[in-house]
Parts: sequence; C-alpha cells; structure tokens
Amino acid sequence: MTAKRTLITARAVRDGARGALGLLLLLALSACSSDSRATSPKEVRKLAGSSQAQQSRKAAEEHLRKIVRAYDERTPLSLGLVTVNDLCVGGTAKELFFQTGDDQYKIRCAMRVTAYYGAAPHRIGDVLDDVFTAGDHDASGATANTIPFDHNDYRKRLVAYYRGHGPNPTGPDAPEPGQVFDPSQTLSWDTVRSSRKRLIEEPEPCAESDPPVKRCLSEPASTTVADLRKRYGMVFRLQMSVADYYRVAKDGRTTQTWR
Repeated sequence: MTAKRTLITARAVRDGARGALGLLLLLALSACSSDSRATSPKEVRKLAGSSQAQQSRKAAEEHLRKIVRAYDERTPLSLGLVTVNDLCVGGTAKELFFQTGDDQYKIRCAMRVTAYYGAAPHRIGDVLDDVFTAGDHDASGATANTIPFDHNDYRKRLVAYYRGHGPNPTGPDAPEPGQVFDPSQTLSWDTVRSSRKRLIEEPEPCAESDPPVKRCLSEPASTTVADLRKRYGMVFRLQMSVADYYRVAKDGRTTQTWR
C-alpha cells in the first residue's frame, strides 16, 4: 500500500510539474503575440500622425484655448503667455506582474494647456469678484461652463478678505489663500497681503518638439512670467487638467477621442 501511494504521489508531482511548465509556455507564447508587444516608435509616429489623431488633437486644443480666451475676454485678467504640452506615448509589453494598464493600448495622446495673466495687485478683490461673476453666468447655463468658479460661500468670503472687509476665509492662522480649485481647472495667483510672498513660477523650459509625437509651445516665446509681473504688478496662472484626446487599444479599437 505504501509503495502504491508513493507511486500515485510521484505521478501527481510529475503531472503538476507538466501543468506548471505548460502554463509557463503558454504565458511565454502569449507574450510574443502582437497584442502583447510594446508599440514600436515607428507605429507610435504613424498613429500619432493619423487623420483621426490630428482631428482630435485640433479639437482638444481649440477647446482649451477657448477657455483661455474666456478669462481674457470676460474678466479683468490680461492674457500674456500660453504654454502647450502635447505628448503621444506607446503602450508597453504585456505586464504579467506589476500591472499599470499601460499594456492595454497601442498609443495614448494627452495635452496640457496653461495660461498666465497679468493683473493689478491693489484690485485683486475686484478681479476675483469678476471671475466669480463670470462663473455664476456659466453655472446658470447661459453659456458653456468654461469658468467653473462661481460665488460659493468660500469665494464670497475670499473676495471680502481681499477687499479688507473680512478675515482670512481659511482661518485666522492660515497662510494667505493662493488659489481656487475645480477638478477641471486650478486658478492660482501671486500672494499680495502676506509678508512671505508666494509667487507664480516660470513654466518649465520647452523640451525639443518632435511633431506629431511631441509638441511644446510657449506663446509668445520671448515672454516670461517675470515680464508679466513687471508690467501688471502680479500674475495669475490658469492650469487645466490634462486632456486625454486620443487612445487606441491593443486590439485596434479607438477607445477615446476628442470631438
């Protein structure tokens, strides 16, 4: 009986080893399939330059620039500098262990647009009030929701604070407020009331552009944040969330485009 059990155990171990070896072989073969390989630089460039990618890229940039112009046209902020960072990246090879999702697509393209405006520091209360009034207008549905900051309770108290009519809305011992936030946008500014100034920083220098895979623009190229501060007195920065405007899955389906 003991010998028989030993034989059965040995067979089970052998069959288990064969099964594990087969699984490893299957995984190896799977990793070699076209859907499991990293996207080649040549294919990334081809997809990034496709008509669908170009149309989506153009639509995304036009939408973001429309928001930039809305602040310039509908508020006291004076537009002085716009940066555009646009990048397409290829998907990775099949991720067997540390899965991030980067192996699920052939290409993914995203764009970030940031705008810098000048304003008079002694009018910051009025400037913010006018920004929030424009946001009230958009929130009412009268126009597209391009400015998401309306007169909520905190922002009313923020305006009062900058006009000298109320305390710091974030608390008596809190630092001077320097931004308002929405999931789609962040509007930041130079602090003007505290002794420890927090100033808007210069944008990162542009890396070398390589269209259609990579673009970096600074318009006008010769303008700096320091130039705007010198001209107007203070600087506001509008940062918009990254726009994922084009994505192609490994099976070839276009899973995300900007229209």
